[in-house]
Amino acid sequence: MLSPVDRPLVPGRPPREPGTRAALIGAGASVLLIVLAIALPALLHLDVRVRWFPPLHAEWAPRIGWGTVPALVIAGLALLSAFRLAHSLRWGALLPLVFAAALAWMTSLAVVDGPEGLGQILEHPYEYLQSARMITDVPTMLAEYVSRIPLDSVDNWPVHLAGHPPGAVLFFIGLVHLGLGSWLASGLVVIVLAASTPVAVLITLRRLGAESIARAAAPFLALGPVAVWLAVSGDAMFGAVAAWGLCALACAATTRRVPMLILWALAAGLLLGACVMLSYGLPLLGVLALAILWLARSWWPLPIAAGAAVGVVLVFAGFGFRWWEAYPVLVDRYWAGIASRRPFTYWVWGNLAALSISAGPVVGASVAVVLRRLRRPFPVGAARVAVVLTAAALVIILLADLSMMSKAEVERIWVPFVPWLLIGTALLPERLRRPALGLQLVTALLVQHLLLTGW
Repeated sequence: MLSPVDRPLVPGRPPREPGTRAALIGAGASVLLIVLAIALPALLHLDVRVRWFPPLHAEWAPRIGWGTVPALVIAGLALLSAFRLAHSLRWGALLPLVFAAALAWMTSLAVVDGPEGLGQILEHPYEYLQSARMITDVPTMLAEYVSRIPLDSVDNWPVHLAGHPPGAVLFFIGLVHLGLGSWLASGLVVIVLAASTPVAVLITLRRLGAESIARAAAPFLALGPVAVWLAVSGDAMFGAVAAWGLCALACAATTRRVPMLILWALAAGLLLGACVMLSYGLPLLGVLALAILWLARSWWPLPIAAGAAVGVVLVFAGFGFRWWEAYPVLVDRYWAGIASRRPFTYWVWGNLAALSISAGPVVGASVAVVLRRLRRPFPVGAARVAVVLTAAALVIILLADLSMMSKAEVERIWVPFVPWLLIGTALLPERLRRPALGLQLVTALLVQHLLLTGW
């Protein structure tokens, strides 16, 4: 039998690049998941307990708006020049461009709904902003936080406050005290922070010796459907804090100067400790943190960063909010609410369909090419970084999914993990990268113009 190298080429047909089949199967699997997750509840008359358009918490609302033309222009320019610029620009010029592209993309999609799209959703009673304006005594809030989580408690917290540690509302309390407490000002702050997330991921990759991977993945990190949920939600802020915390950890693990190692590790610990106080699901970032240290072959930052993170948790405990006491109470409230009526047999895979929409169908291709690399001799060099970080993000998603604490609404909840899942796009065959980016852009445009997501 002839080996693949010895087989004659079909005249006129270019040889298939390695990974093409895996990428196409992965993207196809994402699309199939999306179709099934949308169709089966209607066909089987299955009530999966979301607003009208499972697997998303969304409703059908076709429209065009102020941002339609700018979004189309940005998408067109990206298809024409994103990859060329990502590979040719100096590093110092690439990072501001990625930030500007992400900011423009999110903003244009948001204002499809007019100026209100820039943050009016933050005024919803379920969100943090209204509570942030009313809270005048932070120590008292922290002391009574856990007691106000249960549904049957007197003056129980709104949904998002009850479902998150107090760090989330403290962020918005800070904005209020800085004079940024209007929905527009708060929304713009969140969008700017979200636009910095891909920059943090790119710096992390470069510090780990994978600048080529960073450049190849940059268009997918800056532009994609996740922008619909980044602008505007508190989870976008969570994702930015997480990305910069992991970036600081990578800087600590790759510096040769002891004072800088200590400073970067402290910064990483404080930011990642803050993540623990922002969302009960973000301790799962520890998987990515360990992956970064393993790739850098340096464990020296671990005790410093871990100590700083524990310090953040203990400071909150000193004011009365003990994470380890709050989490079981949160679990009880979660199961006392709508979660108990959402069928896990649907959401265990419907969550992955929702992720395939918010991260874009190319997330399936990203994961597939990484899994293909894992079946072969373990990759070396820059490819190793892409494989390990994407695989770590996949482990996080699987843990979150199987926990049964993420039934529905993961298009928003899993936002902090999305950029790390998309690093594998750098391993896509060259001929598929532009069509893959096109698929991401089209998905984003369709979601924003056809669905009202409520975030």
